[in-house]
Amino acid sequence: MSPKPEQYDVVVLGGGPTGENLADRAKAAGLSTVLVESQLIGGECSYWACMPSKALLRPWLALAHARALPGTRQAVTGELDAAAVLARRDEFTWHWHDDSQVEWLRSTGIELVRGHGRLAGERAVLVDGERLLTARHAVAVCTGTRAGLPEVPGLAEARPWTSRDATSAAKVPERLAVVGGGVVAVEMATAWQGLGSRVTLLARGGGLLDRMEPFAGELVAAGLTAAGVDVRFGTDVTRLARTGGEVTLTLADGGTVVADEVLYATGRVPRTDDIGLETVGLTPGSWLDVDDSCLVRAVEGDWLYAAGDVNHRALLTHQGKYQARIAGAAIRARAAGSAVDTSRWGPHAATADTAGAPQVVFTEPEAAAVGLSLAEAERAGLRVRAVDQEIGNVAGASLYGDDYRGTARLVVDLDRDVIVGATFVGPAVAELLHSATVAVVGEVPIARLWHAVPAYPTISEVWLRLLESLRG
Repeated sequence: MSPKPEQYDVVVLGGGPTGENLADRAKAAGLSTVLVESQLIGGECSYWACMPSKALLRPWLALAHARALPGTRQAVTGELDAAAVLARRDEFTWHWHDDSQVEWLRSTGIELVRGHGRLAGERAVLVDGERLLTARHAVAVCTGTRAGLPEVPGLAEARPWTSRDATSAAKVPERLAVVGGGVVAVEMATAWQGLGSRVTLLARGGGLLDRMEPFAGELVAAGLTAAGVDVRFGTDVTRLARTGGEVTLTLADGGTVVADEVLYATGRVPRTDDIGLETVGLTPGSWLDVDDSCLVRAVEGDWLYAAGDVNHRALLTHQGKYQARIAGAAIRARAAGSAVDTSRWGPHAATADTAGAPQVVFTEPEAAAVGLSLAEAERAGLRVRAVDQEIGNVAGASLYGDDYRGTARLVVDLDRDVIVGATFVGPAVAELLHSATVAVVGEVPIARLWHAVPAYPTISEVWLRLLESLRG
C-alpha cells in the first residue's frame, strides 16, 4: 500500500549548511518547508570538515606565530598539548551531537524528517520507503559530497583515513602518510604534524594546490617542509598493505613508505548515487548541472534545484550557503509567479561562484584567493596584467613576525580597469581576503581603489604597494 502524500511548498533533501540555509530562506518567504536528513543536522562542515579541521589547526598556527617573535619565542618552551587540542575540537563538534542544530531548525518552523530521502518522480521525495513528501513548488537537492577513493590494490584492507577520520580521530598517530596535494591534504598534514605525528605528504603532481596561483603551492610546500613534513612530489602509490598496526605504501618508483595511518585526500564525489535520480531521468552518482539560479537544467518544469557541492560549481561551504540564499530567492519568485532575474549579479544568479568565490587554505603560511588566477583569466580570453608584491616588505608584516615571507598578486582586467582575481600567501593573510572579495565582486575601478587608504602599520598596506606596482 502506497504511503499517503504529505504536501509542502518546498522539500529540502540534505541538512548540511546549504540545506539549512535554503530551508530557512524558503520558510522566511512564507513557504511551508520540510527538511530531510539521515545523518547529523549541520552536515559535513559542522562535524567533519570546516569546524573540526580549523579547531585542530588553530593551536599550531598560534604556536608558530608566537615562535616568530623574540620574547614570545622564549616564552614558548613546550609542545602542543594534543589531548587538550582534541578535546577542544570535540567541543566545536558538540561531541557529534546535533541537538542545538535541531533546536534552531525547529525554532524557525521548518519541519524535520529523519531518514534517507530519495526522489520518487516529479516533485516527490520518499523517506525510508514509508513517508511520501510532495512539493507544490520545489524540491532542492543539497546532499553534498563524500571523499572519493581511487582503485589501488590493498586500499580497502589498509583501512585508510578519509577526511572524516582525519578530523575526528581520537589519538595522534606516530606516523601519518597523506596522499594528495589539495586543500584537505595540506591542512591535515599541517594539523597532525603540529600535534606530533611524523607526516609524509605524497603528491602525485609536481606541486600543491594546483587550482591556485603556482606560488601558493610553492610557499605552502616550503612551510610544510620547514615544519618537518616530508613532502614528496611526482609520487604514485601502487599498492598498500596493512600488517598489524602499520601500513606499507609501495610507490611507483619501487620505494616504500611505512606509517601507522594513511589519509587519502584525493578528491570528492557527489552524494547522488542513492537519491532516486533515475526517477527523474538523471544518472545516479552524477553531479547535477544547474543554471545560475541553481535550477537543474535537465529536468523540465522548473521544480528541481541543486545547491552546494552537489552541483560542482564551487565546493566551498560559504558558496553553498550563498547558493542556498540565491536558490531560496528564486524559489520564492517562481512560487509567486514573479520574474526571475538571472542576469550577471542579478538577485537570482549565483554569479560569485565563477567570478568571485573566496577560499582560504589554513596552513602556515596561509593561502587566500578570490576570483580568477592569471592562467584562468587568460584562458577566459581577458586582456589582463598581474602585479606581485613581497608582503614581508610591508611594515605591518615585519612587525607581525620576524622573517615574514609571503606574496600578494592582483590580476587586473586592463579593458575594464578592475580586479578580477587576487591571491595572498603568508602568515595571517586570511583576513586580507574579504577586502579583495569586495573589490572583485563590486568591480571597483582601480582609480577608486586609490582612495581606499590602508591603515598604517598593517599588513593591508600591501594593497597600496600592489597599486603602486600597477601604476609603475
